[in-house]
Amino acid sequence: MTRLISRRQLVTSAAGAAAAVTSGLASDASAKPKPQKSVMWTMLPASLPVTDRFQLAHTLGFAGVEIPPVGDRAECESMRSAAAAAGIRIQSVIYGGWDAPLSSPDAAVVQLGLKNAMAAMHTAAWVGADDILLVPALVTDSVRYVDAWRRSIPNVRRLLDTAEKLNVMILIEEVWNHFLLSPIEYTHYIDQFRHPLIQSYFDVGNVVIFGWPEDWIRTLGKRIRKVHLKDFKRSDYQFVPLWEGDVNWSAVGQAFAETGFTGFMNTELPGGDEAYLRDVSARVDRIIAQVKLPPRLRQAATGRPPA
Repeated sequence: MTRLISRRQLVTSAAGAAAAVTSGLASDASAKPKPQKSVMWTMLPASLPVTDRFQLAHTLGFAGVEIPPVGDRAECESMRSAAAAAGIRIQSVIYGGWDAPLSSPDAAVVQLGLKNAMAAMHTAAWVGADDILLVPALVTDSVRYVDAWRRSIPNVRRLLDTAEKLNVMILIEEVWNHFLLSPIEYTHYIDQFRHPLIQSYFDVGNVVIFGWPEDWIRTLGKRIRKVHLKDFKRSDYQFVPLWEGDVNWSAVGQAFAETGFTGFMNTELPGGDEAYLRDVSARVDRIIAQVKLPPRLRQAATGRPPA
């Protein structure tokens, strides 16, 4: 595989991106770094023009938006300009990978999955996003766990040339795909790649049925680059509004604080009107308020000693 930029350059670039996220917070001596608030594009009213959707997100206090892949470069650049005009970032592309999993035994399916993931990375580059979200494998009645692991790793590696060329991260998500069912497996899977552009997109709500999010957060640590916010009610076996399920948000916030997380927390919830979205935004504020970085981590993120 041809390496277009060195690993040191990649690490420097990633550090620069992290600094950019917190630069606005560091501009004031009294500012304290904290996670950034982002909303799923599909949650915003589809009846609104693109510019108005971005403006609404900004008005409601969101700093970022996560979009699905967009195949047309001109459309991507138009969206990027509209977001910038509204004072908001398109920060991530939610690709997925369910339709053509990289764990498939069918070479044609894998080839399609690679093509689609690469297209999503181009979307990310065109709109100025940091990453794509990737579901790397599916375990099914016909695909064994061990085979999903064995097949997916080399296929994800086949995406690295494009990721390096575009400087777009590939963030692996844990989801209900019967794969990566413990935080230890999840960290080991990411670490197999030994590459700074392959990290974690952690979904808080997805692990509630078989674990505790705060445990996963501490185990994954700095591998977590982006977060999906959902809540889940075990007794009803369904996702519910934030703060109405079994997620212990205080414990989750403390875990994120211990890892020094200041990246984007993105809402992955049903869409709705402005009043609904305003309520969602307020609930996210309550979550972010739980992430109280200790003084040493505040200083590391801002470059300033604690007040």
